[in-house]
Amino acid sequence: MLKELISQKEKKVEYVELIYDLIFVYIIGRNNTLLQTISNGFIDGGKFMAYIISTLAVIQIWNYTTYYINIYGRNGIRDHVFLFINMLLIYFMAEGINENWATYQYHIAWSLILVNIGVQYAIELRNHKSNEYALRRIRRLMLTLFGEAAIVLLALPFYGQTVSGIVSAAAILFGIVSTTLAGRKNCACSGGVDFAHLTERAMLYVVFTFGEMIIVTASYFEGGFSANGAYFAVMAFLIVVGLFLSYEVMYDRIIDREMQSNGLHYMFIHIILIFSLNNITAALEFMRNTEVQLIPKTLFLIFSFLLYYASLISLGRYSKLTCVRNRKFYAVMCALAVSFTALMLLMREIMWANILISVIYIFAAVAVIYFSWKRADCKIK
Repeated sequence: MLKELISQKEKKVEYVELIYDLIFVYIIGRNNTLLQTISNGFIDGGKFMAYIISTLAVIQIWNYTTYYINIYGRNGIRDHVFLFINMLLIYFMAEGINENWATYQYHIAWSLILVNIGVQYAIELRNHKSNEYALRRIRRLMLTLFGEAAIVLLALPFYGQTVSGIVSAAAILFGIVSTTLAGRKNCACSGGVDFAHLTERAMLYVVFTFGEMIIVTASYFEGGFSANGAYFAVMAFLIVVGLFLSYEVMYDRIIDREMQSNGLHYMFIHIILIFSLNNITAALEFMRNTEVQLIPKTLFLIFSFLLYYASLISLGRYSKLTCVRNRKFYAVMCALAVSFTALMLLMREIMWANILISVIYIFAAVAVIYFSWKRADCKIK
Protein backbone atom coordinates (compact mmCIF):
# COMPACT_ATOMS: atom_id res chain seq x y z
CA MET A 1 0.00 0.00 0.00
CA LEU A 2 2.83 2.43 0.79
CA LYS A 3 4.32 1.85 -2.64
CA GLU A 4 0.94 2.63 -4.24
CA LEU A 5 0.64 5.91 -2.36
CA ILE A 6 4.16 6.95 -3.38
CA SER A 7 3.46 6.14 -7.01
CA GLN A 8 0.27 8.22 -6.87
CA LYS A 9 2.20 11.29 -5.78
CA GLU A 10 4.68 10.85 -8.63
CA LYS A 11 2.13 10.06 -11.36
CA LYS A 12 2.26 12.46 -14.28
CA VAL A 13 0.39 12.71 -17.56
CA GLU A 14 2.50 10.80 -20.08
CA TYR A 15 3.16 11.80 -23.69
CA VAL A 16 1.40 8.70 -24.99
CA GLU A 17 -1.80 9.87 -23.25
CA LEU A 18 -1.65 13.18 -25.11
CA ILE A 19 -1.12 11.41 -28.43
CA TYR A 20 -4.05 9.16 -27.59
CA ASP A 21 -6.27 12.20 -26.96
CA LEU A 22 -5.59 13.59 -30.43
CA ILE A 23 -7.40 10.68 -32.08
CA PHE A 24 -10.54 11.74 -30.21
CA VAL A 25 -10.34 15.21 -31.75
CA TYR A 26 -10.44 13.50 -35.15
CA ILE A 27 -13.42 11.25 -34.42
CA ILE A 28 -15.40 14.07 -32.79
CA GLY A 29 -14.88 16.02 -36.01
CA ARG A 30 -16.27 13.05 -37.92
CA ASN A 31 -19.26 12.90 -35.55
CA ASN A 32 -20.03 16.53 -36.30
CA THR A 33 -20.51 15.69 -39.99
CA LEU A 34 -23.75 14.00 -38.94
CA LEU A 35 -25.14 17.47 -38.22
CA GLN A 36 -24.69 18.70 -41.77
CA THR A 37 -27.93 17.20 -43.08
CA ILE A 38 -30.68 19.81 -42.67
CA SER A 39 -34.29 18.67 -42.98
CA ASN A 40 -37.32 20.96 -42.52
CA GLY A 41 -35.21 23.75 -41.10
CA PHE A 42 -33.19 21.69 -38.62
CA ILE A 43 -31.01 18.62 -38.36
CA ASP A 44 -32.53 15.39 -39.53
CA GLY A 45 -33.95 13.69 -36.41
CA GLY A 46 -32.25 10.37 -37.01
CA LYS A 47 -28.89 12.01 -37.69
CA PHE A 48 -29.23 14.14 -34.56
CA MET A 49 -29.81 11.07 -32.38
CA ALA A 50 -26.88 9.36 -34.10
CA TYR A 51 -24.71 12.40 -33.29
CA ILE A 52 -25.69 12.24 -29.61
CA ILE A 53 -25.04 8.50 -29.36
CA SER A 54 -21.74 8.66 -31.26
CA THR A 55 -20.42 11.61 -29.25
CA LEU A 56 -21.31 10.04 -25.90
CA ALA A 57 -19.83 6.69 -26.98
CA VAL A 58 -16.50 8.33 -27.90
CA ILE A 59 -16.26 10.36 -24.69
CA GLN A 60 -17.17 7.27 -22.68
CA ILE A 61 -14.34 5.30 -24.32
CA TRP A 62 -11.90 8.06 -23.38
CA ASN A 63 -13.27 7.98 -19.83
CA TYR A 64 -12.78 4.21 -19.48
CA THR A 65 -9.22 4.38 -20.81
CA THR A 66 -8.24 7.30 -18.60
CA TYR A 67 -9.58 5.62 -15.48
CA TYR A 68 -7.63 2.44 -16.19
CA ILE A 69 -4.38 4.32 -16.83
CA ASN A 70 -4.88 6.35 -13.68
CA ILE A 71 -5.07 3.30 -11.43
CA TYR A 72 -2.97 0.67 -13.18
CA GLY A 73 -1.05 2.43 -15.95
CA ARG A 74 2.73 2.01 -15.74
CA ASN A 75 3.72 3.74 -19.00
CA GLY A 76 5.27 0.48 -20.15
CA ILE A 77 5.29 -1.41 -23.41
CA ARG A 78 2.03 -3.19 -22.64
CA ASP A 79 0.21 0.09 -21.98
CA HIS A 80 1.54 1.55 -25.22
CA VAL A 81 0.48 -1.48 -27.26
CA PHE A 82 -3.07 -1.47 -25.90
CA LEU A 83 -3.41 2.30 -26.43
CA PHE A 84 -2.16 2.11 -30.02
CA ILE A 85 -4.55 -0.78 -30.74
CA ASN A 86 -7.40 1.39 -29.45
CA MET A 87 -6.24 4.29 -31.61
CA LEU A 88 -6.32 2.01 -34.66
CA LEU A 89 -9.81 0.80 -33.78
CA ILE A 90 -11.01 4.40 -33.29
CA TYR A 91 -9.94 5.08 -36.89
CA PHE A 92 -12.25 2.25 -37.95
CA MET A 93 -15.04 3.72 -35.81
CA ALA A 94 -14.52 7.11 -37.44
CA GLU A 95 -14.57 5.63 -40.94
CA GLY A 96 -17.78 3.83 -40.00
CA ILE A 97 -19.54 7.17 -39.64
CA ASN A 98 -21.33 8.19 -42.83
CA GLU A 99 -24.59 9.73 -43.93
CA ASN A 100 -26.42 6.62 -42.71
CA TRP A 101 -24.58 6.99 -39.37
CA ALA A 102 -22.91 3.68 -38.54
CA THR A 103 -21.78 0.79 -40.70
CA TYR A 104 -21.24 -2.63 -39.18
CA GLN A 105 -17.52 -1.85 -38.72
CA TYR A 106 -18.43 1.01 -36.35
CA HIS A 107 -20.04 -1.34 -33.85
CA ILE A 108 -17.40 -4.02 -34.24
CA ALA A 109 -14.62 -1.50 -33.57
CA TRP A 110 -16.57 0.00 -30.66
CA SER A 111 -17.04 -3.39 -28.99
CA LEU A 112 -13.40 -4.39 -29.58
CA ILE A 113 -12.21 -1.17 -27.90
CA LEU A 114 -14.31 -2.00 -24.83
CA VAL A 115 -12.98 -5.56 -24.83
CA ASN A 116 -9.44 -4.22 -25.19
CA ILE A 117 -9.79 -2.14 -22.02
CA GLY A 118 -11.55 -5.02 -20.24
CA VAL A 119 -8.68 -7.38 -21.06
CA GLN A 120 -6.26 -4.94 -19.45
CA TYR A 121 -8.26 -5.16 -16.24
CA ALA A 122 -8.34 -8.96 -16.53
CA ILE A 123 -4.54 -9.01 -16.72
CA GLU A 124 -4.41 -6.94 -13.53
CA LEU A 125 -6.30 -9.62 -11.58
CA ARG A 126 -3.14 -11.64 -11.13
CA ASN A 127 -1.31 -8.64 -9.67
CA HIS A 128 -3.84 -8.10 -6.87
CA LYS A 129 -4.65 -11.59 -5.62
CA SER A 130 -4.05 -10.59 -2.00
CA ASN A 131 -6.17 -7.41 -2.17
CA GLU A 132 -9.84 -8.32 -1.98
CA TYR A 133 -10.99 -4.72 -2.40
CA ALA A 134 -8.95 -4.30 -5.59
CA LEU A 135 -10.26 -7.61 -6.95
CA ARG A 136 -13.87 -6.54 -6.41
CA ARG A 137 -13.25 -3.20 -8.12
CA ILE A 138 -11.54 -4.84 -11.11
CA ARG A 139 -14.33 -7.39 -11.51
CA ARG A 140 -17.01 -4.68 -11.40
CA LEU A 141 -15.22 -2.68 -14.09
CA MET A 142 -14.68 -5.80 -16.20
CA LEU A 143 -18.41 -6.54 -15.97
CA THR A 144 -19.17 -3.01 -17.11
CA LEU A 145 -16.82 -3.16 -20.10
CA PHE A 146 -17.59 -6.70 -21.30
CA GLY A 147 -21.31 -6.19 -20.66
CA GLU A 148 -21.40 -2.98 -22.70
CA ALA A 149 -19.37 -4.62 -25.48
CA ALA A 150 -21.91 -7.46 -25.67
CA ILE A 151 -24.83 -5.01 -25.92
CA VAL A 152 -23.02 -3.08 -28.68
CA LEU A 153 -22.69 -6.30 -30.70
CA LEU A 154 -26.43 -6.90 -30.37
CA ALA A 155 -26.93 -3.88 -32.65
CA LEU A 156 -25.22 -5.60 -35.59
CA PRO A 157 -28.22 -7.66 -36.84
CA PHE A 158 -30.26 -4.43 -36.98
CA TYR A 159 -27.83 -2.44 -39.14
CA GLY A 160 -29.61 0.40 -40.92
CA GLN A 161 -32.69 0.17 -38.67
CA THR A 162 -33.93 2.33 -35.81
CA VAL A 163 -33.42 -0.60 -33.45
CA SER A 164 -29.65 -0.30 -33.98
CA GLY A 165 -29.68 3.19 -32.48
CA ILE A 166 -31.85 2.07 -29.56
CA VAL A 167 -29.48 -0.80 -28.76
CA SER A 168 -26.48 1.54 -29.03
CA ALA A 169 -28.10 3.99 -26.64
CA ALA A 170 -28.86 1.11 -24.27
CA ALA A 171 -25.17 0.14 -24.31
CA ILE A 172 -24.10 3.66 -23.31
CA LEU A 173 -26.79 3.80 -20.60
CA PHE A 174 -25.63 0.43 -19.26
CA GLY A 175 -22.09 1.77 -18.98
CA ILE A 176 -23.25 4.94 -17.20
CA VAL A 177 -25.44 3.08 -14.70
CA SER A 178 -22.81 0.42 -14.02
CA THR A 179 -20.11 3.05 -13.52
CA THR A 180 -22.36 5.03 -11.17
CA LEU A 181 -23.11 1.94 -9.09
CA ALA A 182 -19.41 1.05 -9.02
CA GLY A 183 -18.65 4.57 -7.84
CA ARG A 184 -21.02 4.18 -4.90
CA LYS A 185 -19.33 0.95 -3.87
CA ASN A 186 -15.80 2.33 -4.21
CA CYS A 187 -14.77 4.24 -1.10
CA ALA A 188 -13.31 7.74 -1.33
CA CYS A 189 -9.96 6.49 -0.08
CA SER A 190 -9.84 4.09 -3.01
CA GLY A 191 -6.37 2.67 -3.17
CA GLY A 192 -4.64 3.39 -6.44
CA VAL A 193 -6.82 6.30 -7.63
CA ASP A 194 -4.81 9.45 -8.21
CA PHE A 195 -7.44 12.19 -8.24
CA ALA A 196 -4.94 14.89 -9.21
CA HIS A 197 -4.03 12.90 -12.32
CA LEU A 198 -7.70 12.40 -13.20
CA THR A 199 -8.41 16.11 -12.95
CA GLU A 200 -5.41 16.93 -15.13
CA ARG A 201 -6.42 14.38 -17.77
CA ALA A 202 -9.98 15.73 -17.84
CA MET A 203 -8.65 19.29 -18.11
CA LEU A 204 -6.46 18.36 -21.09
CA TYR A 205 -9.36 16.76 -22.92
CA VAL A 206 -11.43 19.89 -22.28
CA VAL A 207 -8.58 21.96 -23.77
CA PHE A 208 -8.52 19.75 -26.88
CA THR A 209 -12.29 20.20 -27.18
CA PHE A 210 -11.83 23.97 -27.04
CA GLY A 211 -9.33 23.53 -29.86
CA GLU A 212 -12.09 22.14 -32.07
CA MET A 213 -14.29 25.10 -31.10
CA ILE A 214 -11.54 27.54 -32.05
CA ILE A 215 -11.33 25.95 -35.50
CA VAL A 216 -15.08 26.41 -35.99
CA THR A 217 -14.91 29.99 -34.72
CA ALA A 218 -12.34 30.74 -37.43
CA SER A 219 -15.18 30.63 -39.98
CA TYR A 220 -16.51 33.86 -38.44
CA PHE A 221 -13.36 35.62 -39.67
CA GLU A 222 -13.75 34.54 -43.30
CA GLY A 223 -14.65 36.95 -46.08
CA GLY A 224 -13.85 40.57 -46.69
CA PHE A 225 -13.55 43.01 -43.82
CA SER A 226 -16.69 44.85 -42.76
CA ALA A 227 -17.96 46.36 -39.52
CA ASN A 228 -20.73 43.75 -39.28
CA GLY A 229 -18.36 40.86 -39.99
CA ALA A 230 -15.78 42.13 -37.50
CA TYR A 231 -18.47 42.50 -34.84
CA PHE A 232 -19.66 38.90 -35.12
CA ALA A 233 -16.08 37.59 -35.33
CA VAL A 234 -15.11 39.39 -32.12
CA MET A 235 -18.28 38.22 -30.35
CA ALA A 236 -17.69 34.59 -31.39
CA PHE A 237 -14.11 34.81 -30.14
CA LEU A 238 -15.27 36.27 -26.82
CA ILE A 239 -17.70 33.37 -26.41
CA VAL A 240 -14.83 30.89 -26.64
CA VAL A 241 -12.68 32.99 -24.28
CA GLY A 242 -15.47 33.31 -21.71
CA LEU A 243 -16.28 29.61 -21.74
CA PHE A 244 -12.60 28.79 -21.32
CA LEU A 245 -12.17 31.26 -18.44
CA SER A 246 -15.14 29.73 -16.64
CA TYR A 247 -13.50 26.33 -16.70
CA GLU A 248 -10.06 27.75 -15.93
CA VAL A 249 -11.26 29.46 -12.75
CA MET A 250 -13.03 26.30 -11.62
CA TYR A 251 -10.02 24.08 -12.33
CA ASP A 252 -7.21 26.36 -11.12
CA ARG A 253 -8.88 28.08 -8.17
CA ILE A 254 -11.71 25.98 -6.85
CA ILE A 255 -11.30 22.24 -7.50
CA ASP A 256 -9.51 20.44 -4.68
CA ARG A 257 -7.10 18.31 -6.68
CA GLU A 258 -5.72 16.72 -3.51
CA MET A 259 -9.14 15.45 -2.44
CA GLN A 260 -9.56 11.80 -1.57
CA SER A 261 -12.03 10.57 -4.19
CA ASN A 262 -12.55 7.59 -6.46
CA GLY A 263 -13.06 10.14 -9.25
CA LEU A 264 -15.82 8.25 -11.07
CA HIS A 265 -18.46 10.92 -10.63
CA TYR A 266 -15.94 13.63 -11.50
CA MET A 267 -15.26 11.88 -14.79
CA PHE A 268 -18.98 11.36 -15.43
CA ILE A 269 -19.58 15.11 -15.00
CA HIS A 270 -16.85 15.72 -17.56
CA ILE A 271 -18.57 13.41 -20.04
CA ILE A 272 -21.56 15.76 -19.90
CA LEU A 273 -19.36 18.88 -19.86
CA ILE A 274 -17.37 17.83 -22.93
CA PHE A 275 -20.59 16.78 -24.66
CA SER A 276 -22.00 20.27 -24.01
CA LEU A 277 -18.87 21.88 -25.49
CA ASN A 278 -19.25 19.78 -28.62
CA ASN A 279 -22.86 20.96 -28.83
CA ILE A 280 -21.79 24.60 -28.46
CA THR A 281 -19.31 24.10 -31.29
CA ALA A 282 -22.10 22.75 -33.48
CA ALA A 283 -24.47 25.53 -32.35
CA LEU A 284 -21.96 28.20 -33.38
CA GLU A 285 -21.91 26.66 -36.85
CA PHE A 286 -25.73 26.63 -36.98
CA MET A 287 -25.93 30.33 -36.12
CA ARG A 288 -24.25 31.12 -39.46
CA ASN A 289 -26.34 28.61 -41.43
CA THR A 290 -29.38 30.31 -42.96
CA GLU A 291 -30.91 26.90 -43.80
CA VAL A 292 -31.45 26.20 -40.10
CA GLN A 293 -34.61 27.74 -38.69
CA LEU A 294 -34.23 30.42 -36.04
CA ILE A 295 -36.13 28.83 -33.14
CA PRO A 296 -34.46 25.38 -33.27
CA LYS A 297 -30.91 26.72 -33.48
CA THR A 298 -31.56 29.31 -30.76
CA LEU A 299 -32.97 26.64 -28.44
CA PHE A 300 -30.04 24.37 -29.22
CA LEU A 301 -27.56 27.12 -28.36
CA ILE A 302 -29.40 27.96 -25.12
CA PHE A 303 -29.53 24.30 -24.10
CA SER A 304 -25.83 23.82 -24.82
CA PHE A 305 -24.78 26.84 -22.75
CA LEU A 306 -27.01 25.87 -19.83
CA LEU A 307 -25.77 22.27 -19.89
CA TYR A 308 -22.18 23.51 -19.82
CA TYR A 309 -22.72 25.70 -16.77
CA ALA A 310 -24.82 23.07 -15.03
CA SER A 311 -21.83 20.72 -15.42
CA LEU A 312 -19.45 23.36 -14.05
CA ILE A 313 -21.72 23.96 -11.07
CA SER A 314 -21.85 20.20 -10.45
CA LEU A 315 -18.06 20.21 -10.13
CA GLY A 316 -18.60 22.34 -7.02
CA ARG A 317 -18.92 19.15 -4.99
CA TYR A 318 -15.15 18.81 -5.49
CA SER A 319 -14.47 22.33 -4.28
CA LYS A 320 -11.87 23.10 -1.61
CA LEU A 321 -13.84 26.19 -0.60
CA THR A 322 -16.90 26.27 1.67
CA CYS A 323 -18.31 29.41 0.01
CA VAL A 324 -18.77 27.95 -3.49
CA ARG A 325 -21.51 25.49 -2.65
CA ASN A 326 -24.04 27.80 -1.00
CA ARG A 327 -27.57 28.93 -1.79
CA LYS A 328 -26.59 32.43 -2.84
CA PHE A 329 -24.20 31.12 -5.49
CA TYR A 330 -26.81 28.73 -6.88
CA ALA A 331 -29.51 31.42 -6.80
CA VAL A 332 -27.39 33.90 -8.75
CA MET A 333 -26.36 31.30 -11.35
CA CYS A 334 -30.01 30.23 -11.78
CA ALA A 335 -31.12 33.86 -12.13
CA LEU A 336 -28.50 34.40 -14.82
CA ALA A 337 -29.65 31.28 -16.67
CA VAL A 338 -33.33 32.29 -16.58
CA SER A 339 -32.55 35.84 -17.71
CA PHE A 340 -30.30 34.57 -20.50
CA THR A 341 -32.97 32.16 -21.76
CA ALA A 342 -35.72 34.77 -21.70
CA LEU A 343 -33.64 37.43 -23.48
CA MET A 344 -32.39 35.00 -26.12
CA LEU A 345 -35.93 33.95 -27.00
CA LEU A 346 -37.20 37.52 -26.90
CA MET A 347 -34.40 38.83 -29.15
CA ARG A 348 -34.13 35.73 -31.35
CA GLU A 349 -34.68 37.62 -34.59
CA ILE A 350 -32.00 40.23 -33.87
CA MET A 351 -28.77 38.36 -34.39
CA TRP A 352 -26.39 41.10 -33.27
CA ALA A 353 -28.29 41.33 -29.97
CA ASN A 354 -28.51 37.57 -29.69
CA ILE A 355 -24.77 37.04 -29.79
CA LEU A 356 -24.17 40.01 -27.48
CA ILE A 357 -26.54 38.51 -24.89
CA SER A 358 -24.57 35.26 -25.10
CA VAL A 359 -21.29 37.07 -24.44
CA ILE A 360 -22.75 39.04 -21.51
CA TYR A 361 -24.21 35.88 -19.96
CA ILE A 362 -20.94 33.98 -20.26
CA PHE A 363 -18.79 36.71 -18.74
CA ALA A 364 -21.36 37.32 -16.00
CA ALA A 365 -21.07 33.63 -15.14
CA VAL A 366 -17.26 33.94 -15.14
CA ALA A 367 -17.54 36.85 -12.70
CA VAL A 368 -19.89 34.96 -10.36
CA ILE A 369 -17.62 31.90 -10.29
CA TYR A 370 -14.49 34.01 -9.83
CA PHE A 371 -15.84 36.20 -7.05
CA SER A 372 -17.31 33.20 -5.26
CA TRP A 373 -13.68 32.12 -4.88
CA LYS A 374 -12.42 35.61 -3.98
CA ARG A 375 -14.98 36.27 -1.25
CA ALA A 376 -13.46 37.17 2.08
CA ASP A 377 -15.46 34.55 3.98
CA CYS A 378 -14.21 31.66 1.83
CA LYS A 379 -12.58 29.00 3.93
CA ILE A 380 -10.74 25.83 3.12
CA LYS A 381 -12.82 22.80 4.07
